[in-house]
Amino acid sequence: MSVLAIYLRVLAQLRPEARLAIFLVVANLAVAGAQFAEPMLFGRVIDLLTSAQAAGRALGWSDLLPLVSAWAGFGLFSIGASVLVALHADRLAHRRRLAVMASYFEHVLDLPSSFHSSAHSGRLLKVMLEGASGMFGLWLTFFRENCASFVALFVLLPATLLVNWRLALPLIALVATFGFVTAFVLHRTQNLQSAVERHHSDLAEHASDTLGNVQVVQSFTRIETETHALRRIIDDLLAAQIPVLSWWAVAAVASRASATLTLLVIFLLGAWLHLHGLASIGEIVAFMSFATMLIGRLEQVVGFVNVLFLQAAKMREFFAILDTRPTVADRPGARDAGRLAGAVSFENVSFSYDGKRQALRDVSFTARPGETIALVGATGSGKSTTLGLLHRVFDPSHGRIAIDGVDIRDMTLLSLRRNIGVVFQEPMLFARSIEENLRVGDPGATPEEIAHALELAQAKDFVARQSEGLSTQIGERGRSLSGGERQRLSIARALLKDPPIMIFDEATSALDATTERQIQTALEAAMQGRTT
Repeated sequence: MSVLAIYLRVLAQLRPEARLAIFLVVANLAVAGAQFAEPMLFGRVIDLLTSAQAAGRALGWSDLLPLVSAWAGFGLFSIGASVLVALHADRLAHRRRLAVMASYFEHVLDLPSSFHSSAHSGRLLKVMLEGASGMFGLWLTFFRENCASFVALFVLLPATLLVNWRLALPLIALVATFGFVTAFVLHRTQNLQSAVERHHSDLAEHASDTLGNVQVVQSFTRIETETHALRRIIDDLLAAQIPVLSWWAVAAVASRASATLTLLVIFLLGAWLHLHGLASIGEIVAFMSFATMLIGRLEQVVGFVNVLFLQAAKMREFFAILDTRPTVADRPGARDAGRLAGAVSFENVSFSYDGKRQALRDVSFTARPGETIALVGATGSGKSTTLGLLHRVFDPSHGRIAIDGVDIRDMTLLSLRRNIGVVFQEPMLFARSIEENLRVGDPGATPEEIAHALELAQAKDFVARQSEGLSTQIGERGRSLSGGERQRLSIARALLKDPPIMIFDEATSALDATTERQIQTALEAAMQGRTT
């Protein structure tokens, strides 16, 4: 995706507030026109004064008032419109930044487990934060500065040819010089900046991975090793970043030098034209003012291109994730399954992760409503894969899975998963309170229902021992609890969901033998009427 295509897509994210965006663009057009008029009116005032002085006649306020009033009017309009644009641009950019973050977050949560198993959570978080912040900066500078700058370059600059084409030529040459220098630097640094962004992703992944395993780091005395690895990534990042910064520094110096030379050329050319009667003093003064303003706009454009280029890799990564489509989605015409009875059948089901080696081949079995069955096999034999297929973590390559005689692909994902409770092999808890984790199973559960689920999962006593009971914060992934306590909470969460189908993916593997026996006894009654 080219830099221009990326920028157009960034602007397209403003579509939900298109009316306000169009209003801000129109306001910028008006501001650019007003700023163009100011030096022209200033030049007319100078011409009026010099011509009167040359003719030896005195000017009154009545002679100057129309021009001065128009000049002041354009100036006040420009100030007021700029303030209005700045206020609304800020608010628009902030709203859209948060909206884009929410859309990205929802999209990533909808992506399949196969995506998340290959994409580091630290990288996904970094892409979300940097992508949204990068778009925020681009939107803000577009409406505050760059829109008016582009209007000045592509609309108002050609208009100077009508005022005095000879003085306009150096300005046009300056724009061409800026364009050439910017294009040259972009060409030389494009691949370098992509490498910089890869190093930033490596940095985020390493930091997140290490902090997520801090107990292992401390236990195996790897603090120095992990820090050294982080510093090595930082060194690689700087080695890739410094050449990019150097090229843009050269571009800034070259552009500044070109601007200074252009002002000098306009002044000298204007003086020569005036001596030969081809330009008035007012035209020279107006062009000097206009050139100064235009140079400021050019520098804004170059700065914008620099920022856009530096953000392009982040935006490219952000949109690449947004463009990732879920491999499991609702079929056209999929219906809400309602409350299912729980008759499960696998019919000649095969599945492959990579399209080459089959993880499952021609698996067939039936579970009647309320029946409990166990899948037995060696590690890696496909037990978890089979269970994942039932709640559509992925779809089978061949064959059919049905519940109550209906292909699960003909049910909406939401309605299918509402009917299935899953207790995973690894307890997956949020960094929230015990109660908030339980209410993931049923947000509207009553205190009595929560207490009953905790009792069935043999979790009531250890919750009561917590300093704040159900309000106790359990830390990231529930690390303040023991492995057995975390698993009992996840079982209680699944029971609270009260689904007709339960999946236990080696859910009791983290429990001690005594607690496992207690849970198995308690769950026998809870499983009545549920397919397990």
